[in-house]
Amino acid sequence: MTDMTVGYDEFCTFLEKHSGICLGASKQYLVASRLRRLMTEHKLTSLKDLMSKIQMASQVKLKTQVIDAMTTNETLWFRDIHPFRILEEKLLPEFGARNNARPLRIWSAACSTGQEPYSIAMIINDYKERNRLASGSDKIIATDISPTALAQAKAGEYATLAIGRGLEPMKLKKHFSEVDGGRFKINPKIGANIEFRSLNLQDSYSLLGKFDIVFCRNVLIYFTADFKRDILTRIHATLNPGGYLLVGASEAVNGLSDLYEMVHCRPGIIYKKI
Repeated sequence: MTDMTVGYDEFCTFLEKHSGICLGASKQYLVASRLRRLMTEHKLTSLKDLMSKIQMASQVKLKTQVIDAMTTNETLWFRDIHPFRILEEKLLPEFGARNNARPLRIWSAACSTGQEPYSIAMIINDYKERNRLASGSDKIIATDISPTALAQAKAGEYATLAIGRGLEPMKLKKHFSEVDGGRFKINPKIGANIEFRSLNLQDSYSLLGKFDIVFCRNVLIYFTADFKRDILTRIHATLNPGGYLLVGASEAVNGLSDLYEMVHCRPGIIYKKI
């Protein structure tokens, strides 16, 4: 039987150091659900044993697998819906009025298995079709720390269960093709302007370039207040003048009124770069 109490504090320190995730004092159940298969495979009976093995120079792969398992999260299509309505009804018209010639650059941070960037791309595609605008060369940079999540995102292929999590039948019919085994693959037109990259939010953002819009949603809740502030400050530096930040429904940008202006969209709140 696997013991998730012995070595738990050490594991939490390790995870925060390498991913920024702060688990807190009573998340042993979460660790167990994420790591049970790995620990069984390596015949480990406690987190203390796991930490001892990870420290070995020969166990780089295991270290990567542990971080991967702890940072891969389920996600939805058009999650929380309001940010996507704001993108469609406010931001796309606003940026179009500002400068029709310059393509948009959007960052989907912590994109997981790709539902968010593909949802953004569908919104942009449908908006441009509806308004008879040229498809253009808008760019979506989608990043995540998990190699497993990124591999699935890049493939753009999803099982029926994943497709059913928030995707309307009309959008499924329009933007996906059914492939073998009852799976669905995103149409090339939607994925054409999305670039998936590996990125730990602890690392530098300088190579990503500048953005008009940043989606950093449902990930800040896992971090300490100091790390969250650091991320939001560095995201601010990536935004073009007048750019916008969108965070999760349960997240807020507090204590940074010198960097961001809160914009009420009713429903929904977004943050504009000052």
